[in-house]
Amino acid sequence: MIQAANVEQITKLVLEVLEKGKKSGGFAVPIGVSARHVHLTQKDVETLFGAGYQLTKKKELMGGQYACNEQVTIVGLKLRAIENVRVLGPVRSSSQVEISATDAVKLGVKAPVRLSGDLKNSAPIALVGPKGCVYLNEGCIVAMRHIHMSPKDAAAAGVSDKEIVSVRVDNERATTYNNVSVRVDPTFTLEMHIDTDEANAAKITTGTPAYIIKD
Repeated sequence: MIQAANVEQITKLVLEVLEKGKKSGGFAVPIGVSARHVHLTQKDVETLFGAGYQLTKKKELMGGQYACNEQVTIVGLKLRAIENVRVLGPVRSSSQVEISATDAVKLGVKAPVRLSGDLKNSAPIALVGPKGCVYLNEGCIVAMRHIHMSPKDAAAAGVSDKEIVSVRVDNERATTYNNVSVRVDPTFTLEMHIDTDEANAAKITTGTPAYIIKD
């Protein structure tokens, strides 16, 4: 469970970002930088970690998700690999690997830019765990930048679920992101997710405020 001190810190961060948004114009959203990670089915969990194995929780995330203690190695074409890739829980109906475009080049895979769960005709990838390996015919993607919102936040921002918006960041490398997907759910905490490539290029860190651009 999230400790009270962590909840207080997160709440303070969100309030600070929202206050900055009021002063600068536009609805403010804190950015979360998302590193490469893996989602697994229970069947694949057991193949990788052993029969009857259950994922163990390391850190709570939004929407009922959590970072696990478990990690795997992902292997692309020509046996190019990246080790220590975090598994996220709970288990899903389909296994999925989310990487950056730089990771895709290193692995030698042609991973399309997709929203989580949109896996049809995505890139193949292999996963290696301490007890076995899994080959996915499809399932490797570069995550499309997106914003998580509660219905209350969506109403305040004047946006709706699955809407595509543009977002600006007013730091020293002033950046505008187009094609940002809005995802609305009562379990979501307000946060925009970008990958490490996008964050590094624009000198963005977790907590940096972004502002939804409205015509």
